Amino acid sequence: MKTIVICSGGLDSVSLAHKVAAEQELVGLLSFDYGQRHHKELDYAAACAKRLSVPHQIIDIRAIGAHLTGSALTDDVDVPDGHYAEETMKATVVPNRNAIMLAIAFGLAAAQKADAVAVAVHGGDHFIYPDCRPGFIDAFQVMQKLALDGYADVKLYAPYVTISKADIVTDGASHATPFEETWSCYKGGARHCGRCGTCVERREAFHLASFTDPTEYEDPDFWVAATANYAAEEVK
Repeated sequence: MKTIVICSGGLDSVSLAHKVAAEQELVGLLSFDYGQRHHKELDYAAACAKRLSVPHQIIDIRAIGAHLTGSALTDDVDVPDGHYAEETMKATVVPNRNAIMLAIAFGLAAAQKADAVAVAVHGGDHFIYPDCRPGFIDAFQVMQKLALDGYADVKLYAPYVTISKADIVTDGASHATPFEETWSCYKGGARHCGRCGTCVERREAFHLASFTDPTEYEDPDFWVAATANYAAEEVK
């Protein structure tokens, strides 16, 4: 399939880009600038596109993101520390973010005659992000089939939707993903903070997958306490 990968520059989407490049026909990477404080992630997406020798498009939706208020990712709200399963992590929800991005991506794929849009949502996102769950993915595919009926047939490829981030690390390693060239931290500092939900999940994933984590963290050991009350199967 000729596939466009939605790539934020994070571990999951960069791993997916390498997977698609190895198994399908990767025709480009698509990123979104929605005013996220960790805007530096887009540099890692650009580096991935260069590495895989495909075009990279960044769609500017900051005007939309400015109206999706209340999220720690876009507003002057502190990014919470801790495990993704904690109630406080709901502060990182950007309402309808994936639905908006996917709708744009499907329009782009139809216009460019691509066969599929790939997205790296995974099982660990299910706790707090409703637009990362299997039900949403299935429903979005049905909606797009109707929206593009008679014009294009674009598939939604979400191979990680039921697996854990640790499984993604294993899959990414099998496709030689350079994990050190990915960015996860929501705080967007000089180094990964090691304390926000996505840093904790990243550090835990390497541990569970039994791979050395090449990431430099400001607080490399915080994840141990943060994950102590959550069994590994809970993040699947």
